[in-house]
Amino acid sequence: MATRPGPLTEWPWQRMGNFKYLVMAPVVVHGAYRVMNKGWGDIDLAYSLILPSLALRMIHNQIWISLSRYQTARSKHRIVDRDIEFEQVDRERGWDDQIVFNGLLFYVGYLAMPSVRRFPLWRTDGAVATALLHAGPVEFLYYWFHRALHHHFLYSRYHSHHHASIVTEPITSVIHPFGEHIVYFTLFAIPMLSTVYMGNGSALVFVLYIVYIDFMNNMGHCNFELVPKWMFQVFPPLKYLMYTPSFHSLHHTQFRTNYSLFMPFYDYIYSTMDKASDELYESSLKGTEETPDLVHLTHMTNLQSAYHLRVGFASIASKPSDNSEWYMWTLWPLAWLSMVVAWIYGSSAFVVERIKLKKMKMQTWVVPRYNFQYGLTWDRESINDLIEKAILDADVRGVKVLSLGLLNQAKQLNGNGELFRQKYPKLGVRIVDGSGLATGVVLKSIPSDAKQVFLHTGTSKIARAVAMALCGKGIQVIMNRKKEYDMLKSQMPENRASYLKCSSNDITKIWLVERIDDKEQRMAPKGTVFIPISQFPLKKVRKDCTYLSTPAMKIPDTMQNIHSCENWLPRRVMSAWHIAGILHVLEGWSVHECGDDMMDPEKAWSAAIRWYYREFMLKPQPFFLFFREHAGDLFGRTAKSVRFISVNIEHQCH
Repeated sequence: MATRPGPLTEWPWQRMGNFKYLVMAPVVVHGAYRVMNKGWGDIDLAYSLILPSLALRMIHNQIWISLSRYQTARSKHRIVDRDIEFEQVDRERGWDDQIVFNGLLFYVGYLAMPSVRRFPLWRTDGAVATALLHAGPVEFLYYWFHRALHHHFLYSRYHSHHHASIVTEPITSVIHPFGEHIVYFTLFAIPMLSTVYMGNGSALVFVLYIVYIDFMNNMGHCNFELVPKWMFQVFPPLKYLMYTPSFHSLHHTQFRTNYSLFMPFYDYIYSTMDKASDELYESSLKGTEETPDLVHLTHMTNLQSAYHLRVGFASIASKPSDNSEWYMWTLWPLAWLSMVVAWIYGSSAFVVERIKLKKMKMQTWVVPRYNFQYGLTWDRESINDLIEKAILDADVRGVKVLSLGLLNQAKQLNGNGELFRQKYPKLGVRIVDGSGLATGVVLKSIPSDAKQVFLHTGTSKIARAVAMALCGKGIQVIMNRKKEYDMLKSQMPENRASYLKCSSNDITKIWLVERIDDKEQRMAPKGTVFIPISQFPLKKVRKDCTYLSTPAMKIPDTMQNIHSCENWLPRRVMSAWHIAGILHVLEGWSVHECGDDMMDPEKAWSAAIRWYYREFMLKPQPFFLFFREHAGDLFGRTAKSVRFISVNIEHQCH
């Protein structure tokens, strides 16, 4: 929103949310009516291109979004090295508003101008006229309109909304108030309407002109330099006819220079070209190699998680992955296709995120595999090869720490990373599975007055560490699986083992769980608090129980460039396994944390607090538990008639 919003700031359908596409219903209904009455032969070329061209534009824009986010995370050709935050992502969520608006205007134009219905596919004279009219009137009028928008009166009421994004993304190019877009469309309509009235318009020229506008807009705001130098060497006048991403980025950082639309010659004519344009272009094209201090190696989870990556859909990635949008089901075919392509052609991990914490630089790499593939015995070797390749790549690049996220550290897969430490004993990069901090977070989530806890499983590294720590504090740990109980008891000192009990009757209301099915959850007593000790959230079956989040912490405010959510966690909350790798770098710990080795949980927790990470797994307080259990008595009605809201991660993040 502009600093002082003026008239026509808000889009007419802004309050409709994703249902704004319903405004295109007249186009669909009109087309269906014509087909039912006169058949497909009644649909002319111009009409048949209205809706497909809108879909083409959306796909085109999304490709630029993904490409830009991928390149700015990994590329040395990044132009503006500053952070993007959630506020910018939310502000730019409506990038498709102008596509819907243009679609409506094309439909109105089709109805108002009968000659459009006789458009041929292509006319060369119309293409030449469109190019000349764009270079002349459109560029000239846009230049002066743009300069006018930077007058304080219009800037504060309209254009400041666009310039709120110092670091641009491709979709920043179309983030303007509704009133501005009316003027922009009027300008871009000059070549199209002129060719209509001259009688040399054609359908394909219209489509290509819009594609040209989208391409140049996206390129100018992508924040990485991609225009090769040889183009200007082969044809020197091109520098006056085509801008570069670095050229336009100066407009967003300096504000009073480089006003041109796509052709900079008006900035040369009126002396508004930034003197640093050529220098910034050269330096951005050359770039500077950057080595991250930390790499967090994760993978995709379900089929739709590809869209939730930072390089996927920006608006979806900015929300927890369990907050699925209603329209996601329409993308299942594409999700399946992306999974097959990743399985066949995914030969290495790829970069999706770049984070900064003061002088420390971090990247997130993704192994192109999904949860279900980690469970395939015959695919484990290839997955380990991908993980190994990422570790060796990080080692060659001088990365200090590589943390293993999700199933990349599964015991059945590689023994919590021990496979790679044994295979490469001289590794310079430290391998971290994050079990120490995860254990510390779980321990801190247990109510301080707890006397008993139920441990659903005791086979994992974290489960054993949690049980050992609780027994050391004199808290009784109850298990109901004899084999796991015997194994865990044999690993404990005698003074601690006395607090470990195997029983199917003494079930407490604090459950430490890793993987638990619906049937087992229903066996828990009413009011049970489920505390996950794995990286994956529990399925919430019971409404009369509390489900805590997976081990995670709120990140410090000084951590920058955070504008996507880590899987199912809310904004600015990070998994303990990810944070553990960061702490290894910050604290200068030089040991591996993998296999059976684990950092001291208290030491890891204290380090996290010292670096301003905050507790996130909200503890259920004694009064809260008492209140829920006895609410029926307190209010003179049965507990079943009282509705309680479970403490969940969405509520905690606010």
